[in-house]
Amino acid sequence: MKHQAPTQTKPPTQAQAGSSSGPSPHRIYFTKVMHRRLFPVEYRFVYNVFSLLIDIDALDQLPRGPRFGKFQLMRFRPADHGPRDGKPLRPWVEEVLRSRDIDLEGGRIRLLCFPRVLGFGFNPLSVWYCEHRDGSLRAAIGEVSNTFGGKHFYLLAKEGAPIDWPLRARATKCFHVSPLMDMAGDYRFRLSEPDERLSVMIRQFHDDGRLKLVASQAGTGEPLTEQNLRQALKRMPLMTIKVIAAIHWQALKIWLRGAPLCPAPPAPKHEVT
Repeated sequence: MKHQAPTQTKPPTQAQAGSSSGPSPHRIYFTKVMHRRLFPVEYRFVYNVFSLLIDIDALDQLPRGPRFGKFQLMRFRPADHGPRDGKPLRPWVEEVLRSRDIDLEGGRIRLLCFPRVLGFGFNPLSVWYCEHRDGSLRAAIGEVSNTFGGKHFYLLAKEGAPIDWPLRARATKCFHVSPLMDMAGDYRFRLSEPDERLSVMIRQFHDDGRLKLVASQAGTGEPLTEQNLRQALKRMPLMTIKVIAAIHWQALKIWLRGAPLCPAPPAPKHEVT
């Protein structure tokens, strides 16, 4: 699965030092995504997806993805993530972390995301796992996108100190995601270490303390190879199209059950909070 990115000029990090013939530095996860709303309308849905965990310093080690002629049926496109300007991703991540006095000293940065499938890509939530060169987790970044083309980044960190797994963090909601969900309350994040298993959970609490929403993604993973990319495409050939279609279909059903429409607030002043 090839990528589109400018040539990296930064010296290789520890994550780049391994041989391209060794184990893949990337992983693929086959997971279930669950959303549960508790009020004002109670509703729950579950669907199957697959995600990639990409070491952003080892893009040259991404396996070749399925093709139809010259058309790539599946690919990772760096310009879909972070600053979304086509520039290398590491300098952007390091600048975000530097704003909070966090220095990874060249440590590994991995991105959990959906790939583009059949040319289409959309990520409601991507997660950046940011490690110090000593291997300890120092931060995570939750990259949230809505279907209106907006994005926001929630920086989850403890002033640069090492973070024990699972990461637990709290963030005030400040970005409009759905016209059927108001802005009141905050998020509670729980992220497990992404190894053989993956677990990402977000709970949203109302200002009065009531649990309003639970969203999770959980499943199993394995090193990323050409073979399991083909298997993923065979099992879910329209995966990213299904994701955005499901968002609109489930929103329609929630609205028909009586959920009120919430006007979109002004965009937050800062893209990273």
